[in-house]
Amino acid sequence: MSNVKLIFGLFSFVLFTILFTSQIVSQDQTLQKINVNSKQQLYKDPMKRTESEWKRILTKEEYRVLREKGTERAFTGKYDGFFEDGKYLCAGCDNDLFTSDTKYRSGCGWPAFYEVIPESVVEVEDNSYGMNRVEIICSNCESHLGHVFKDGPEPTGLRYCINSISMDFKPDEE
Repeated sequence: MSNVKLIFGLFSFVLFTILFTSQIVSQDQTLQKINVNSKQQLYKDPMKRTESEWKRILTKEEYRVLREKGTERAFTGKYDGFFEDGKYLCAGCDNDLFTSDTKYRSGCGWPAFYEVIPESVVEVEDNSYGMNRVEIICSNCESHLGHVFKDGPEPTGLRYCINSISMDFKPDEE
């Protein structure tokens, strides 16, 4: 009976070690998939909030998009056809994301920009819904903003397709 307990104990230890190690390897592989803008540190010092804090701060729709990676319907966002001078900020934390001089009319139904403010976003591989895309999240609070595509205008050739509800607008001071 003592041999059975010893074998069971060893088996349990080995199984636990394998499962624990595979979890660490999985996390490392996930981090390797993240594509970060040049000179940008991944999550330098991100703002941390609990999910209950986010639910208290955000509206239901903001929470669905920013925290659950949802998407607002095309052509319904307040900034799609909006072209005033100023900056676009993260609706979750007021981090500067885009300037109005990089915004353009793409016709896709969401606000589009060809360039981000340096170090304002993190690009993450997104293979959801059977598609291979690059998700854009805020570098400060890790909120979902939208996606970036390689079909934009010069000078970058990029189209940052962003949910209006993920942003607030701050007009330039005159």
